[in-house]
Amino acid sequence: MWGSMESCAGLATPLHPHGIMTTAPATAFDRLAARYDELWTNTGPGRAQREAVWRHVDPLFQPGACILDIGCGTGEDAAHYMSAGLEVSAVDASPEMVRISRGRGVNASVGAIENLDDIPGTYDGAVSNFGALNCVRDLEALQEPLKNLIRPGGHLAVCIIGRFCLRETLHFLRQRQFHKAFRRWSGESQSPSLGLRVFYPTVGGIERALTPEFTLVRTAGIGLSVPPSYITMLESRLATCDAIDRRLAQLPFFRALADHRLLIFVRK
Repeated sequence: MWGSMESCAGLATPLHPHGIMTTAPATAFDRLAARYDELWTNTGPGRAQREAVWRHVDPLFQPGACILDIGCGTGEDAAHYMSAGLEVSAVDASPEMVRISRGRGVNASVGAIENLDDIPGTYDGAVSNFGALNCVRDLEALQEPLKNLIRPGGHLAVCIIGRFCLRETLHFLRQRQFHKAFRRWSGESQSPSLGLRVFYPTVGGIERALTPEFTLVRTAGIGLSVPPSYITMLESRLATCDAIDRRLAQLPFFRALADHRLLIFVRK
């Protein structure tokens, strides 16, 4: 179960392979939507990881700023930014995720990440949290649409599932589930629970995909000591793990071992 993945389902309209869009990804997240917050958002690790992202992203935008939430899932991030005084528009490929987001007062609409060029307007920035972009094979194709959506000087904050997670690898090695222990290392894998191909781009790969229109200004690890949501632990131990992450997860070596990578770009 890829519990930390926001609804990364690519496509709302059917095409066919190699740019070929199907309704299958959106359908997979429609099935997951009702339990998504239970499985990820409201778990101890899920909450700690999300709050770590907010600590980095919140200072990027002032009240009144208008941002786009790409792959909004159930609207947890959008609701948070709205409570901070931001104007948020959100998009997700899953109609059911969008329905839940709208129920929380989020201005959400159904749309695929690959179809960002269909979104009108210009924003002060954009966010895409917890693996939404891990379902996109060709990140370079997003450079032009994102350039058109984000004003010069605006921020783009992207949180992806990392290619290597120390906690995950050790967890599954102890259980002798070797395929799961190394599933990210090749750069892509199949998610049995969702029936989706998941991609694990490197930080360098994402930076190259968005150059020259965006400049990478900061990288942090999200979930270094705090584990993925399927690893349970006592709240007291989780608090210790969160304290460790606050000290170490931004440092060059340690951030490469985390469950997720947070990349913050500035639009040129």
